[in-house]
Amino acid sequence: MPSPEEVPRIVDRQAMREVLGHFASGVTVVTAVTDAGPTGFTCQSFSSLSLDPPLIAFAPSKTSRTWPALRAIGRFCVNVLAEGQDDVSQNFARSGADKFAGVPWTPSSHGSPVLDDVVAWIDGQLWAEYDGGDHTIVVARVLDLGADPARRPLLFHRGTYGFLHRSEA
Repeated sequence: MPSPEEVPRIVDRQAMREVLGHFASGVTVVTAVTDAGPTGFTCQSFSSLSLDPPLIAFAPSKTSRTWPALRAIGRFCVNVLAEGQDDVSQNFARSGADKFAGVPWTPSSHGSPVLDDVVAWIDGQLWAEYDGGDHTIVVARVLDLGADPARRPLLFHRGTYGFLHRSEA
């Protein structure tokens, strides 16, 4: 057990959100088809994890009502959003509404929705889950994937959406 001098001070939630907001992240939408139809949620906490075996990781909030439905299916698609898809991100971040209304998609070879015009998509199968505080850390085995190198990713930085600027060399 650490001594009182070694115990870290409690970090203010707002300060942590502000400081970590300086790290730009991509924006993903995790999707699957349930008995009630297609569903999904926006997720910024996403990462490549391993090449051998091929694994990815993402972290849905423990308050998510969508993740339990996707967990039960065990297969899903991580869609990496492209610049200009801010509205898609915001739509899938909401609760209750038909998130797929007006959002075109096609099924992957494993049946999960691949949203039109994304930068990349990764079909995955649930591998493991870990406690991550107020989030669940999900590890998935990659089943299939694809990308459109002509598109640029949608980024989230300091509370707003952005995109990469190409420098003229």
